[in-house]
Amino acid sequence: MPKLTITKVSIVIPVYNEEHTIQQLVGLVVAAPLYGELIREIIIVNDCSKDGTAAKLDELKTIFPDTEIRVFHKPVNEGKGAALRDGFKQASGDVVLIQDADLEYDPGDYPRLLQPIADDRADVVYGSRFIGEPHRVLYFWHTLGNKFLTSFSNMFTNLNLTDMEVCYKVFRKTVLEKIQLKCNRFGFEPEVTAKIAKYRPRLRIYEVGVAYYGRSYEEGKKITWKDGLKAILTIIRFRFWD
Repeated sequence: MPKLTITKVSIVIPVYNEEHTIQQLVGLVVAAPLYGELIREIIIVNDCSKDGTAAKLDELKTIFPDTEIRVFHKPVNEGKGAALRDGFKQASGDVVLIQDADLEYDPGDYPRLLQPIADDRADVVYGSRFIGEPHRVLYFWHTLGNKFLTSFSNMFTNLNLTDMEVCYKVFRKTVLEKIQLKCNRFGFEPEVTAKIAKYRPRLRIYEVGVAYYGRSYEEGKKITWKDGLKAILTIIRFRFWD
C-alpha cells in the first residue's frame, strides 16, 4: 500500500426524520473499514427533525463510547445543503466524506472512495450508482431524471461524471475551505459540482462505483421531481452567476 497522504477522515451525516434508521446507520459507519490506518470522526447534524431522531442521536455516545461522534441539533429546519455546511465547519479531518442517514448507501464502500485521495491521485472523489455495482431496482423515471441531470450538468461543467446526484462525495478539506456554498436543500449536489469544476488550479476528480439500496417514497424517500426542476436552475445559475 502506498504511503498515505492523509491521516483523518470526517464523515458528515445530515439527518432529518430518520428515527428508524439513524442508529443502525451509525453502527455501520462505526464498523466500516476505511483505508490503511486512517482515523475517523463522525459528525451528525440533525436538521430540526420532527420525529424521535433527536432522542436517538442523544443515545449514540452511550451506544458507541469508543468512537468520536459529535451531534449538532439545529433549531430550525433549513435543508440538506445547510446541514452539510454546518457539518463541514465542524470537520477536523484532512478529508470530508458525505454519508446519508437512510441506509441507501453502504459504508462498506469507504475504502474505494478514500483510496484515490489517500494515494494522492485525487482531490475529489464521487461515487456512482451507474457503473456496475449492485443496486436496488426501483423507479425508471427517477433513474432517467438522475441521468438527465448528470448529463445537463456535464454540459455546463465539461466533466464526464456518470452520477452527479450521488450522496457519496469525498473532498480534501482544503477544497471545501475555498468553496463558498449557498444552496440549502438538494441544490447542494449541482452547486458543489459546478464549483469544483471551476476551481483553479484544476482539481483531480475521480469516480468509483458504489452499491445502492434505494428506498421507495413509502419507505421515506424525500427528493421529488420539484427538486429536479430546481437542480436544472441551479446548474445554470452556478455556471454563469455566483
